[in-house]
Amino acid sequence: MGIIIWLIVGGIVGWLASIIMKRDAQQGIILNIVVGIVGALIGGWLIGPLLGAGSINDGITVMSFIVSLIGAVILLAIVNLFRRGSVR
Repeated sequence: MGIIIWLIVGGIVGWLASIIMKRDAQQGIILNIVVGIVGALIGGWLIGPLLGAGSINDGITVMSFIVSLIGAVILLAIVNLFRRGSVR
């Protein structure tokens, strides 16, 4: 059941992050899911301990969703930095 939740929440988080970073037209559903899952890992590792938030594995809360979204936005900003030379 955990992997299904990762895919659903990862897709939603990746889609929202791509809209925030204005990359929505360049990504498909698979890349949105990958960005969401990797962003959740980055957010849980970097931001989660600072805010005292749990990860998606602990349960879906508003705080874990926000941490995952911030991690996905950070991931897309890093990708933009290497591809275009600017965060945008």
